[in-house]
Amino acid sequence: MTSTNDIRRSFLDYFAGAGHEPVTSAPLVPNNDPTLMFVNAGMVPFKNVFTGRESRAYSTATSSQKCVRAGGKHNDLDNVGYTARHHTFFEMLGNFSFGDYFKEQAITHAWTLLTKVWGIDPGRLTVTVYHTDDEAFDLWRRIAGLPEERIIRIATNDNFWSMGDTGPCGPCSEIFFDHGDHIFGGPPGSPNEDGDRFVEIWNLVFMQFDQAEDGTRTPLPKPSIDTGMGLERVAAVLQGVHDNYDTDTFKALIAQSVSLTGVAAEGENRASHRVIADHLRSTCFLIADGVLPANEGRGYVLRRIMRRAMRHAHLLGAADPLMHRLVAGLVQEMGAAYPELGRARALIEETLLREETRFRQTLEKGLRLLEEATAGMSEGDTLAGETAFRLYDTYGFPLDLTEDALRAQGLSVDKAGFDTAMAAQKAAARAAWKGSGEKASETIWFDIAEEQGSTEFIGYTADQGEAQVVALVRDGARVERATTGESVTILVNQTPFYGESGGQSGDAGRVITPGGLSARVTDTVKPLGRLHAHQAVVEAGSIAVGDTVHLAIDLERRGQIRANHSATHLLHAALRNHLGAHVTQKGSLVAADRFRFDFSHPDPLTPAQVAAVEAEVNAHIRHNDEVTTRLMSPDDAIEAGAMALFGEKYGEEVRVLSMGLSDEKHYSVELCGGTHVRALGDIALFKIVSEGAVASGVRRIEALTGEAARLWLVDRDEKLRTAAQTLRTTPDELPGRVATLFEQNRKLERELADAKRALAMAGSGSGSDAGAGAGQPETIGSVTFLGRVIEGLDPKALRGLVDEAKGQIGSGVAVLVAVSDGRATIAAGVTDDLVGQYSAVDLVRAGVEAVGGKGGGGRPDMAQGGGPDGAKAGAAVEAIKVLLAD
Repeated sequence: MTSTNDIRRSFLDYFAGAGHEPVTSAPLVPNNDPTLMFVNAGMVPFKNVFTGRESRAYSTATSSQKCVRAGGKHNDLDNVGYTARHHTFFEMLGNFSFGDYFKEQAITHAWTLLTKVWGIDPGRLTVTVYHTDDEAFDLWRRIAGLPEERIIRIATNDNFWSMGDTGPCGPCSEIFFDHGDHIFGGPPGSPNEDGDRFVEIWNLVFMQFDQAEDGTRTPLPKPSIDTGMGLERVAAVLQGVHDNYDTDTFKALIAQSVSLTGVAAEGENRASHRVIADHLRSTCFLIADGVLPANEGRGYVLRRIMRRAMRHAHLLGAADPLMHRLVAGLVQEMGAAYPELGRARALIEETLLREETRFRQTLEKGLRLLEEATAGMSEGDTLAGETAFRLYDTYGFPLDLTEDALRAQGLSVDKAGFDTAMAAQKAAARAAWKGSGEKASETIWFDIAEEQGSTEFIGYTADQGEAQVVALVRDGARVERATTGESVTILVNQTPFYGESGGQSGDAGRVITPGGLSARVTDTVKPLGRLHAHQAVVEAGSIAVGDTVHLAIDLERRGQIRANHSATHLLHAALRNHLGAHVTQKGSLVAADRFRFDFSHPDPLTPAQVAAVEAEVNAHIRHNDEVTTRLMSPDDAIEAGAMALFGEKYGEEVRVLSMGLSDEKHYSVELCGGTHVRALGDIALFKIVSEGAVASGVRRIEALTGEAARLWLVDRDEKLRTAAQTLRTTPDELPGRVATLFEQNRKLERELADAKRALAMAGSGSGSDAGAGAGQPETIGSVTFLGRVIEGLDPKALRGLVDEAKGQIGSGVAVLVAVSDGRATIAAGVTDDLVGQYSAVDLVRAGVEAVGGKGGGGRPDMAQGGGPDGAKAGAAVEAIKVLLAD
């Protein structure tokens, strides 16, 4: 049997042998298309090459591209587990020609690989062509020798591909494999084409036209080829099975879940094992490429996939979290082809364990609510959309999970009702979702890059240099000249200015000429990742395209940024040492005055952990080891122990930064294109100033280095001295002095409270109105009444005092009014034998009205209220007495 790994390798080897450049799979998060949430086809990383906005060093390429279809327009999530070929994650094998060869060579390559290299029976292959593509029809007949009845003309868009409403487009030719007449279905274009007998395994796109806005098509000057073959589908063919889930990779993953759950993949449980196997792949690859579970955007889609798999683990009876225990098996199956899985294994396992533990806590409640809601429903009934929304809103159940749970009972969900209930959240999610890719990927930047090439960065070794102006951009348009007072973006052929990327802020400085130009650069950004765009204000003279200019960075600012950036590397290493290997960088901001560092970790750091991390970083700074830089291929760098950031796109050559020594090995080794100190002692000092959460499972540290850290400590020291002087002690003795004062204050507060209590119960309270609230029990009608006004009493003490007063009088009504900060708080108590005749609530409300308040509440035996006019406290007591006398 040919393994899936063998098939992938064979495909890439065949096209590499035919002169194609093997290109490593791009991350699942696209960086060149703002309309896509995830890479969903093999050609996505090459889009800009096909449109002419980008060029590569090669004209033909081949790849095995990771793809995910689980959100937005391309969403196969609902079908996964219940069909033979639906997946959330799949691999797209492809060969590409960027203006090199065209239809004849593409068809020849496809037929040769399928029938001669892989030995597929030609009699079981059928192809389609666009109905007007006579050229492709004739080529298939000549090259493959196929009879005309197995070259089917298709008139629909199924066989015509376009990148969008305008731009490159062209006819397709799809290759189908006949799995045999024992399976229902007919060839493409027939009434039974939706059956499973004929399965598309490869699509050849002949990109030969440029479509205008009016729909007209003109031939491209350099027609190109884009092909896509589903690895899982062709593996099923070559392994002699019809179902993708019966191929070796899936069989191994399913066998592992069967082993861990003790439940065979048969009957009702078959779909659950398939869901787990498929979703394990998409989950692990997404996390490896930098996506973490969240409540919106990509993270939300990831969470939906994870929870769907976790629910099926629950259906199989898994008593404990299951998903994280399957990661090792996936790494074993696919880690050789995709080493990022192994590098991210600790983070993947920790994330899965945390999510499944949390989800299990809510799953039981949600399923109980679903069971109650469906009690009495019969097969074919529909669950109210509001109920489905409540499951989502309260328990975090996505709609597809609810639908999946009801599927076995033959029930459905009122999607329209759900959509109505979800309208506000969906609108907010759509507003928040900005797509993916580079923010500044406008045509203007591609035009400049294609005309002038990438900006050469000389700032690793130089702080200033000469350069030629290649373009000027103002207000989004290219201009030839900028003069005094104008803001302009300057692009040159080489620069010492670092462009903002990798979390590091862009450089500032000056651009000057002997002819009198003086422009202040406020920031430098990096469009397309290869242009350095200097955002500047012309303060004197003028600048024009073609000018030779002198560029000089702000050395002090650059030095601060260097120190902060190097400190992030040391911090990263220290966090992993003290918290665990699951810690990975999730983002950073490296500015001149400070830096922040986001990292994966589920719990807050303890003060002891913060202190230990800080001490370890400072220890390496004091050692003052040299920072070494090596240029290596990404694979060699990672093999040598360098830490790569998951989801980052690296070129053919990367900078490997090594810092510090620990047990005769470098303390920190990372891939990084930023600027750094030459020796760790240049950082001078490191100080963590805050640590907190920024998202689920993501923490943030803010820190200072060098002079900024020293000034922060000086400020803290000055505040300490000021506090010590105020308390007439020394900074060293301040903690003890504060503790003594705190204890003295607590003692005085207790004594004051006791005194006020004794004073109140002694009957010496003084009324705010003359003659009111004398404080001695008196008889009102037939009721004993005790009313007192107490100045400065904490209102919180009133209820306890009222209880004591009730105990004093035995039977009757007690009313105490506390006057504090101008307000009056009234508490009234009625002894148990009188609650049938008088309500403390009614009495309090009468008093509250007298002090300008409203309401008041409590129980018949005890109630409380208040008002803003403390001067009328005595009147409140009198008002209650009047009520008692009636």
